[in-house]
Amino acid sequence: MGTAQRPLQRVPGLRFQKLLGSGAGGFGFMPNVHRYGFMAVWDSPAAAEAFFTTHPLWREYQQRTQEIWTAELAPIKSHGLWDGVNPFDYETEGAALDEPIAVLTRASIRWRKTPRFWRYVAPTSATVAHAPGVRAAIGLGELPVVRQATVSLWESAQAMQDYAYRSEKHKEVIKLTRQEKWYGEELFARFRVIRAQGTWDGRNLLTS
Repeated sequence: MGTAQRPLQRVPGLRFQKLLGSGAGGFGFMPNVHRYGFMAVWDSPAAAEAFFTTHPLWREYQQRTQEIWTAELAPIKSHGLWDGVNPFDYETEGAALDEPIAVLTRASIRWRKTPRFWRYVAPTSATVAHAPGVRAAIGLGELPVVRQATVSLWESAQAMQDYAYRSEKHKEVIKLTRQEKWYGEELFARFRVIRAQGTWDGRNLLTS
């Protein structure tokens, strides 16, 4: 991750990207040094295809990993900012309520608010992984402690909505977030899952 930024800055058609670490146990405070995420926004499908099939950096990642899961996504709805921009602010087709969707949440946490954030948000985020209809969920981050994100894959938009609006713990955290102004910057996005390949913990997430 430390040496990849320079070659990524020269990739044709790569509009926005983040290399992300993960938390121990999925959502823990301590890092998991064995699992990482790469989020990328592309100018075109052709630019993405060229990177994932021919670029030396991606080939090196493939050689160094035991498992890779890759998903092609199209934003349904996105609000907020990431480094001052909304990288998913463009129109695509929506998803039906019974189609799989992916959800990304990310935030820059104010330093003085980090104790309260980790007290309330980390345990609540971990419950997402066990919610009905979740295929997979993980906590990711740009920087330890203060720049955090979660990614989750749901079997349907309906399942995600049921969790978001019926989970009392989730609703409590949303309320506290607004009242206590935990975040200096935040973004929430939902995506239609166009296709995926590879495995996550040995599973094909769209079929198992």
